[in-house]
Amino acid sequence: MKTNKIILLLMLLISSAVLMAQNVNDWAQFDKYAEANKTVKHPVKAVFMGNSITEGWQNKDPEFFKKNGYAGRGISGQVTSQMLVRFQADVIQLKPQAVVILAGTNDIALNNGYISIEHIFENIVSMAELAKAHKIKVVLCSVLPAYCYPWRKEVESVKQINELNQKIKTYAKQNKIAYADYYKVMVDERQGLNIQYQNDEVHPNLKGYKVMEQVILKILK
Repeated sequence: MKTNKIILLLMLLISSAVLMAQNVNDWAQFDKYAEANKTVKHPVKAVFMGNSITEGWQNKDPEFFKKNGYAGRGISGQVTSQMLVRFQADVIQLKPQAVVILAGTNDIALNNGYISIEHIFENIVSMAELAKAHKIKVVLCSVLPAYCYPWRKEVESVKQINELNQKIKTYAKQNKIAYADYYKVMVDERQGLNIQYQNDEVHPNLKGYKVMEQVILKILK
């Protein structure tokens, strides 16, 4: 009997440890915007879904989001699989008029391990289809140019970004979805991010975000 009690106690301890680990390892980072989502002001004209480029945008130019009724839902380091998992909580449940999806560069940079260009593209398409099913207008964005990833210099970024962008652009055209071509206005002769718009080859500075704002406002307005 004593042995059974010890075994039961061990099982309870193991179960508690597993649950604690699951709570700590919030892979998709639902907690990031959980409180903000509860208090979001309606109507939301557009949700910007993305990674550190979108998160940095909101941090560097919060007034752009505030005055236009936009909600930024970017999370640094995220890949498209994580965005797809949290799309319901961070986009659909906010009931925006539109969603602006800027995603894919971290997948190419192998932030969560290898994933093919085709599967990155499929994740982006899945987000677009979810939005359309809930009558949310979709804006698909080109991946920004990146001559290299400072944290993953072995990756051939230029070729893969061009390949992914072509897939996104073609899909948008075939399905009558708005396409925000940031790449075209941000690229330099190296096929990297123009030096006047960045400080680290990947993330725009405020001047770069202002250029992006001109592109997206023409679409959203």
